[in-house]
Amino acid sequence: MTDQLSRTFSALADPTRRAILTRLSGGEATVGELAAPFDMTFAAVSKHLRVLEGAGLVTRGKDAQYRPARLDARPLASASRWIEDYAHFWEDSVDALDQYLNALQQLSPTHDLTDKENPHG
Repeated sequence: MTDQLSRTFSALADPTRRAILTRLSGGEATVGELAAPFDMTFAAVSKHLRVLEGAGLVTRGKDAQYRPARLDARPLASASRWIEDYAHFWEDSVDALDQYLNALQQLSPTHDLTDKENPHG
């Protein structure tokens, strides 16, 4: 069994599924409405929706004739927290590099070459 975070990232790996989630962030939609901007069949969109449902990112209505899909963003919160941990790592790394470069600049002041110092100028 795959953990929730892995299912979330697996579902987000496909650009079509990300586009579907973006569309659903504006409100529920039917398969036909979701398929409209894509050059794909309803069956292909339904397959993407099943992956999103399996990841817990989408829920579907119960009416057999009209089963709108709805965004459930709760799994995205866990993914966001996981990514945020690494954002702190990179911020700390960049800050350390900045401090190192500032220290190097303090140790090695630049000299302006004047006409007397530059025999070719």
